[in-house]
Amino acid sequence: MPQPVPKRLIADDQAGLEVISAAVQDAVCKAADLNYAPSQKHFSIEINRFHWESAHGKGPYFRSRSIIGFDSVLGVRSRGLPLRGDKEAVLQVLSLSFDETDAPAGIVRLIFAGSGELELDVECVDVTLLDTDRFWPARKRPDHERKID
Repeated sequence: MPQPVPKRLIADDQAGLEVISAAVQDAVCKAADLNYAPSQKHFSIEINRFHWESAHGKGPYFRSRSIIGFDSVLGVRSRGLPLRGDKEAVLQVLSLSFDETDAPAGIVRLIFAGSGELELDVECVDVTLLDTDRFWPARKRPDHERKID
């Protein structure tokens, strides 16, 4: 089966951000992969993205190294993330969302497994998702139905 095609997605509104959110669900990264450049108003995350768009049936499944970039970022807050203490901690992306506060400004929320959250104060929604062309097989499809004891 052929490898997936690299994605290049741009979001400039809430609907576009929902598309990117679906594409990055279950992506994993390390805390060290979160980067904020205040003088450039830019926040980025390097992720290993699971390719849901090609995850049909029993596989094969793929991941790729990807970057989510956020522009027009005025500030960043975190809750429940090991950002300062453990740069090697693995984080799993669950979703991205946008709450408008003073159009077009608002807060982009990144929700991580284990109740971690990032809030980006933004002038507007300006988000890109770029896959590299480096793909590798994923051993299994993420399972949201699994029960944890």
